Amino acid sequence: AAREAEMRISEHMGLTNDNKIHPDITTELGFTDFMGWYAPVHVNQINRLTPEQKADWEAVYGPIQQEFKENTPSGDSLTSWKYQRYMQDYLASILSVDENIGRLMKYLEESGMADNTLVIYTSDQGFYLGEHGWFDKRFMYEESFRTPLIMRWPAQIKPGTINTDLVQNVDFGPTMLHATGTAIPEDMQGESLIPLFRGNNDNWRDALYYHYFEYPGIHMVKRHYGVKTKRYKLIHFYNDIDEWELYDLEKDPEEMMNVYEDTEYAEIRQELHERLVELREYYKDEVQ
Repeated sequence: AAREAEMRISEHMGLTNDNKIHPDITTELGFTDFMGWYAPVHVNQINRLTPEQKADWEAVYGPIQQEFKENTPSGDSLTSWKYQRYMQDYLASILSVDENIGRLMKYLEESGMADNTLVIYTSDQGFYLGEHGWFDKRFMYEESFRTPLIMRWPAQIKPGTINTDLVQNVDFGPTMLHATGTAIPEDMQGESLIPLFRGNNDNWRDALYYHYFEYPGIHMVKRHYGVKTKRYKLIHFYNDIDEWELYDLEKDPEEMMNVYEDTEYAEIRQELHERLVELREYYKDEVQ
């Protein structure tokens, strides 16, 4: 499954959509993005800018594009250029996020609402930033499966608290309802995190369930579902393939050694299979 994914920086990172080089330049230089719609999407996004925004855009990316045109890299140098350009944009975006979170926190402090406001900082998924030569997300592997979660609520959360219990984004809705004293509908699948704020993790979940099904599609990551505990992860790739992967995250945190067929893990494998069935039934997930 990993071999067939179209996530390699060298081959699949688009000079237009991902690296912000105008299609007129890439066409002149003989480059073709692996996704044919990258160029028109990029042009459409540029055309949506106001004159002021376009001037700001050109001030930043104009010199970058001109330099690329005059000193066009190739081979490994091109791969390195694409990665560095991508990361510079990524880090600039993170800086902007950081600055605006600072504005929000300052407002809460100045308005006297900081102590009684639950602030949740998170993401919709993790992201590959060059690990294994990849970019993007989708896989159940750690880089894209794990997400940041920082919460601040001085009235309820002791500053500096670190919690390693297994939580997921379906928990956010119940948590916010609980925080506001609103009844949590019985059909919501997540759990309120507020008991964890208070150090109470009795009867908390011991495993997480994941299912990715958008294949065929962009980046061509195979359909798969799986279960993760604190130490182990079992993944089943299905649809046009039938492959199982098992990882011991304590011994192999980078998930480079599939131990599914290793007899040493036979008991663990069986336990994870059973847990996977239980979670699929719990979440009413019928694999097609």
